[in-house]
Amino acid sequence: MNEMHCDNCQKWLHGYLDNELDTTTATSIAEHLKSCPKCNQVYEGMRVLKAGIREHIPTYEMPSSLSRSVFAKIEAEAHSTMWDGLQNMTKHWGAPLFSAAAVAAAFLLYIATPSTQDEWVDEAVSDHVRSLMVGHLNDVISSDRHTVKPWFSGKLDFSPPVYDFTAQGYPLVGGRLDYLQHQNVAAISYMHNKHVINVFIAPVASTDSVPKNSSERGYNVIYWQQNRMRYVVVSDLNTGDLRIFTELLQKGM
Repeated sequence: MNEMHCDNCQKWLHGYLDNELDTTTATSIAEHLKSCPKCNQVYEGMRVLKAGIREHIPTYEMPSSLSRSVFAKIEAEAHSTMWDGLQNMTKHWGAPLFSAAAVAAAFLLYIATPSTQDEWVDEAVSDHVRSLMVGHLNDVISSDRHTVKPWFSGKLDFSPPVYDFTAQGYPLVGGRLDYLQHQNVAAISYMHNKHVINVFIAPVASTDSVPKNSSERGYNVIYWQQNRMRYVVVSDLNTGDLRIFTELLQKGM
């Protein structure tokens, strides 16, 4: 790339470091960093600075009263809007949108509580929140796994498993491309009692691992590795119901 491309790359490095860019832009920057020592040096400096800040700058917990208020607003707005959108999906094929109040509340929650968990989990939760805030839950909207699974063909260098658990109370909603830890991933969405479940899937070279539970910024997360795939499941669904869903996913029913 020429100097203009480098300038453009460096302009977006903050967004790339914080996983705030769209998949196309993030992929272009990742490819450029592989072959440009100048931009890679800038990026590494920014990464080290950010890590140092997170390690040494004190953080503060959100007051419980504010947290309860934020969650109540998000749930009231999100559940009502998402459910209405799904009921009309076959007629309009439109992605449900949050109101401005829910967007503001979700953003406040996102920036107020810092993460200390594994980076994969941290980024997955961030992408889960962002997919709801910007109304971009799915690139392909369908409850038919035979529509969703082929959609990923040619867009990823692996074939993510896609199932429909409607009979078990976890209907398939759709899928989209996402980007976690500088890697293209499949994001497949499901619903349960008006709660959105995002399943992030990416290939991994390491061996299988048992599911682990985590809680990030008010969201429940279950993650594991199986059949050379990494799974990270994120939702505001209670842990018990989310565990039932992950057991279905593990069995591949």
